[in-house]
Amino acid sequence: MAEPVELTILMPCLNEAETIARCIEKAKAGIQKSGVPGEILIADNGSTDGSQAIAEKLGARVIAVKEKGYGAALIGGCNAALGKWILMGDADDSYDFSQADRFVKKFQEGFELVMGCRLPVGGGTILPGAMPWKNRWLGNPVLSFIGRLFFKCPAHDFHCGLRGLTKAAFAKMDLQTTGMEFASEMVISATLKKLKITEVPVTLSKDGRSRPPHLKPWRDGWRHLRFMLLFSPRWLFLFPGIFLSLLGLAFGARLALGDFQIGEVQFNVGTLAVAAMTTIIGFQLVAFAFFTKVFAIAEGLLPDDPKLTRALKIFTLEKGIILGLLVLLAGIVLLAHSFWIWKQTGFGQLSPTDNLRHLIPAVTLIVLGIQGIFSSFFMSALGLKTSKRKPPAI
Repeated sequence: MAEPVELTILMPCLNEAETIARCIEKAKAGIQKSGVPGEILIADNGSTDGSQAIAEKLGARVIAVKEKGYGAALIGGCNAALGKWILMGDADDSYDFSQADRFVKKFQEGFELVMGCRLPVGGGTILPGAMPWKNRWLGNPVLSFIGRLFFKCPAHDFHCGLRGLTKAAFAKMDLQTTGMEFASEMVISATLKKLKITEVPVTLSKDGRSRPPHLKPWRDGWRHLRFMLLFSPRWLFLFPGIFLSLLGLAFGARLALGDFQIGEVQFNVGTLAVAAMTTIIGFQLVAFAFFTKVFAIAEGLLPDDPKLTRALKIFTLEKGIILGLLVLLAGIVLLAHSFWIWKQTGFGQLSPTDNLRHLIPAVTLIVLGIQGIFSSFFMSALGLKTSKRKPPAI
């Protein structure tokens, strides 16, 4: 019987005839150096330049992945991999697969996701001409910093194309994205599921293609950032919402008492209107944070959050309705007071400044109260657990 495969070196491929042979030869050296039985798997995404024939001639196993996209090719490859460990990397000769033993050692130590790191901060090396300046000094460092900040991931290089994971970890992650954001999804999912993550320094070389790369820096950079924001309701909604709410409430409370001045800047009823708008927007963003979190957990996109569970046990639907009604009542009282002041003048002309100073807080509280009541209902609806019932017997 053939010896079971332990390591699969996986390469996504789309018209890489110029470089795939060198990559396969380096992968063979990497498997031999690792001392474990392995295979080389090419996940072809529709090449028309003969890449498949070159790979097969050199002993690699080739599978066709019909769905287009970097992520789609890698998901197809991971599903087809025979090894319990999978090392993936581009087939453009920018990574040295002969260093596969570094990743195997980490797998043998029990790590489930092993990231390569090209950045100097993680001991990596970027050779001259290997990476455009905007990727090297702006895109990769900024996106990796945001990823580490949002998700507390230990990896310094979120988007290194040379990375390894166990077949079991791939099954746990349940990765879905088919484009370039697949790279971010893998790291984020592994972090959220508390898998064992480490990194090894790697060298990035100038690729061997004579054509432009598939990567579009600005478009794909935005896709990575968008994905990270959507997976972090705290940073997308909660923190900006809390900041805007507190800022609006602070200015609004002070301006409700009268104008004030800081240095040469005069704040008056116009600023009060802006403060009211800021408060309402901030409250809505905070509500969106909870909506998104509850929905994502219910759909299995994010893991259960014990802090959120405790908070929802404290702030129940009934408490939210009562709090919203109290805020609404306060607004109605202020509005009634404004109406009484108007009545005292015989429903005649009022000072616009004094009138708005009463009306803006009243209207703001009414809006916040109504938002609070219906947000509580919506939150409760999102949190409902539905069970699949068996159809009645016939």
